[in-house]
Amino acid sequence: MQSLRLRDGLCGFLHREESEYDTFGAGHSSTSISAALGMAVAASLENSTRNTIAVIGDGAMTAGMAYEALNNAGDLDSDLLVILNDNEMSISPNRGAMHNHLARILSGSFYTGVRERSKSILNHLPGTKKFMRRWEEHLKGMVMPGTLFEELGFNYIGPIDGHDIPTLLKTLHNLHDMKGRRFLHVVTQKGKGYHHAEDDPCNFHGVRPFDRETGQPIKSSPALSYTQVFSDWLCDMARADERLAGITPAMREGSGLVDFSEQFPERYFDVGIAEQHAVTFAAGMACEGMKPVVAIYSTFLQRAYDQLIHDVALQNLDVTFAIDRAGLVGADGATHAGVFDLGFLRCIPNMLIMAPADEAECRQMLTTAYNYTGPAAVRYPRGTGPGVTPVNDLMPLPVGKADIVRKGTAIAILAFGSRVTAALEVAGELDATVVNMRFVKPLDTDMIERIAADHPTIVTVEENALQGGAGSAVNEVLLAQGAPNRILNLAIPDQFIEHGDHQQQLAECGLDAAGILAAIRAAVPGVPEISAEVLQQSN
Repeated sequence: MQSLRLRDGLCGFLHREESEYDTFGAGHSSTSISAALGMAVAASLENSTRNTIAVIGDGAMTAGMAYEALNNAGDLDSDLLVILNDNEMSISPNRGAMHNHLARILSGSFYTGVRERSKSILNHLPGTKKFMRRWEEHLKGMVMPGTLFEELGFNYIGPIDGHDIPTLLKTLHNLHDMKGRRFLHVVTQKGKGYHHAEDDPCNFHGVRPFDRETGQPIKSSPALSYTQVFSDWLCDMARADERLAGITPAMREGSGLVDFSEQFPERYFDVGIAEQHAVTFAAGMACEGMKPVVAIYSTFLQRAYDQLIHDVALQNLDVTFAIDRAGLVGADGATHAGVFDLGFLRCIPNMLIMAPADEAECRQMLTTAYNYTGPAAVRYPRGTGPGVTPVNDLMPLPVGKADIVRKGTAIAILAFGSRVTAALEVAGELDATVVNMRFVKPLDTDMIERIAADHPTIVTVEENALQGGAGSAVNEVLLAQGAPNRILNLAIPDQFIEHGDHQQQLAECGLDAAGILAAIRAAVPGVPEISAEVLQQSN
């Protein structure tokens, strides 16, 4: 456990390569029923008697994918047990002895036998089968919230107290001997057994280092995070424009919407774990003159890609996307690394795409995106930046204009977002020009043309996948211009980067200062060796 979420240690999420008990890899929610149903059908086709169980949380049940799987399962004759871990009591608050008693009865062999024998008899009595089925459903519906799942073809059991281990084990034993589609509703308390987590389950959802005695987090830095920059900007812009609405797919704390939800509750919308709905919901608002801001993690936006294209961009609707956790994300690893957004966004017509170099620029870009008439995205990394304090105004940036932050000679580094600081660290070693590109779409093609005319070598650097990213966009411009320059694209290679310290991940990808300098030196003759000073800064 000492190595959990650290480099070469255990992953914080299900990982098939780590354990035979991790039967399906997962980091995002709502996938278990679909995967389990596929496994159950495969077992049936193989004439296997193995049991298949899907465990899903009540929050994950807000995603449409979960109901798609339940609906499909109801149409298939497969052995599947779905266990709902309801730790917010979002379906039903019922718990206690009576419900546990009913659960034991409904999962027991006597009830199951009577139920199945009744079905067999009623098959031969026209007109009564439908009546008895309705009677059974309504009888159960009076004492428990399982009618929906019964209608989807599942035998609903519960709710039961998940902390009553004897009852839970007895119920699972009974369900093991049953066949067909079963749905067990288990009610638990999040953080049970550790009173700090019981009192504050939200902050203990994604645990960072904390003091076990006090439950307080151990803060490594007092610096302003990009998420806090967004939070401050959102509240300021909401005060300036009453048309603003904030939308999150169940990530209020993680995306920085706590202050906004408290100050502007009537304009705050948490739609649950439903990324697709969040985006189309925003599109509907935009159609009626509102200016929605969708606060979403980069990897979660992947789930709403069709809606982004079909419902927002195609109609050129005025929706702002605040994309958090862009780039590598350290301990959360490959499942949460936002390394594809530049590639999948820039190919969409009508999109405005920006990547800030620092905190102050992030605030300006959010205003730029909000003022833009159409879909606009600002992608910013997890954690803190270089420490540039934002100005408390709502000034935008000129759209599509890059900024030369250092003038040099033969080599030009075109840096996007988080890699501007690293590019500046090595520029002195090379006497290189550094351009903060700011905009991924539209690119500052005039700037690229000017830079290409004066610098034989052009290097692009970004914290995004190499294929199809911002560097590829620069290549397209240079190709169209017929530029003869040597081009070097530095980005995340074509592989998934496993969990570990963020700086370790950057070094692995060659995107820290030392890695950038080494790559340039290897590609361009005459570049000096890496200095000890640069190596020390990078590490």
